[in-house]
Amino acid sequence: MCLGDVPGSDVDDHVTNHDFNRAIMSEVAHRPWSMPDESWVMTQTWHDLLFAHWPIDEGALREKVPSEFDLDLFDGTGWVGVVLFHMTNVAPRGVPSLPWISEFPELNVRTYVRVNDKPGIYFFSLDAGSTLAVHAARLLLNLPYYAATMSVMASADNIQYDSRRDNDSATATLSASYRPIGAPFEAIIGRREHFLTERYCLYNLDHRGTPYRLEIHHPPWPLQLADAEFTRNTMVDAAGLSLPHLKPLLHFARRQDMVAWAPSPL
Repeated sequence: MCLGDVPGSDVDDHVTNHDFNRAIMSEVAHRPWSMPDESWVMTQTWHDLLFAHWPIDEGALREKVPSEFDLDLFDGTGWVGVVLFHMTNVAPRGVPSLPWISEFPELNVRTYVRVNDKPGIYFFSLDAGSTLAVHAARLLLNLPYYAATMSVMASADNIQYDSRRDNDSATATLSASYRPIGAPFEAIIGRREHFLTERYCLYNLDHRGTPYRLEIHHPPWPLQLADAEFTRNTMVDAAGLSLPHLKPLLHFARRQDMVAWAPSPL
């Protein structure tokens, strides 16, 4: 469900005004490597994002991640993240954002990998409230996208997020309420929150089994500590992994504008 449909939502203004911040292209000092020479191909703006992270057994991760990608560990520990947000300004370069097409929620399950000196993200799943986006991402990028029935209710101090994967609601559902606490900050290089959030590419296998890298760019994350209550979360179970009985590490970001490049074979 797109946010414009959500009764009682307070986010209508930034959903409909398509205010992508193109100034991000000049904010590059924080990047771990230079941006690609080629032209970027897509914009997205992420809103009301929650990072929820748990430590996870390295061996369990290794079984689920293609051998072409090395696991990226922090102090010898693997991590799995469940990331909740909703998007606007989802459009190819040169194409205007369109209501009902460029706006939808998304929910990711991910871990961290690297190829040579470039750390990135590997996705176990990406659930989206847009069937069109799901079909396009599967066709073009072979990413594990799934159509889901989703709703986001945002107020000044709380976000209620609900997702149920279509045709798999028994094993891939999430219901959570979350909010930021504390002032925004930028993560410091070498700290755990920087390792978990400041990532500038994703890795995957294409339809032929060839590994590729897809690069992205955005400003440093304006992180805040967060509080969250998960009344249901089976997203990691649906990926064939088990979460530890620990409270997650939680971070919130109000907004992030990004651009993406076409994938490059490795």
